[in-house]
Amino acid sequence: MVRIDREAVPATVVAAVPALAAAVTGRRRLGAVLGLLPVGVALFFRDPERGPDRGAVDEDTVLSPADGKVMYAGPGQEGVAPEGEWQQVSIFLSAFDVHINRAPYGGRLREVTYRPGRWLAAYKHESAHLNERTDLVIEREVRGEQRVVHFRQIVGLMARRVVTTVESGEELTTGQRIGLMKFGSRMDVFVPPSANLLVSAGDRVVAGETVIARWPSPGGVA
Repeated sequence: MVRIDREAVPATVVAAVPALAAAVTGRRRLGAVLGLLPVGVALFFRDPERGPDRGAVDEDTVLSPADGKVMYAGPGQEGVAPEGEWQQVSIFLSAFDVHINRAPYGGRLREVTYRPGRWLAAYKHESAHLNERTDLVIEREVRGEQRVVHFRQIVGLMARRVVTTVESGEELTTGQRIGLMKFGSRMDVFVPPSANLLVSAGDRVVAGETVIARWPSPGGVA
């Protein structure tokens, strides 16, 4: 059985209105066709159970926070990455991807900052700092090193609302659900240079399963 997030309720109800109107006025065939719309909207909010795609999740593992296609993987881009030195992974979510977002890394959620903005196409470079978005910052101490992972929910041309269900001060586990973005959007993840990126532009990633970065183990192997 497919689990549907509760955020689906208002959107599905609105999508069902044309079908109900057609049925009430006796246009049953049209109503049947229009009845596919609320089904499609509800499926947009599907929330499958997820687990890592290889090995156990440990303190050195960073998972993808979203389903989609990697648009960029490399050094932090000017005008996109937070101040400082970062490695960056940017993921584009189409309307057909699962839009439930997950924490890429476990630790204390130090910061949750919502910023209103525009609705440019999420694949555009400037969408990272002009569009409506929420920035989340997780910190965790590992082997004496204070690690910080910064990630960002960004709405796009179709997505007009970002939903964040966690709050500053919470302790998150790697892969935990943290919210969603409605109808096509973008996720950016920023990790310190000490972590190795394991994905490249063009790769498909799955939230809560695909390992996108990893810190070297104590033995020096990533």
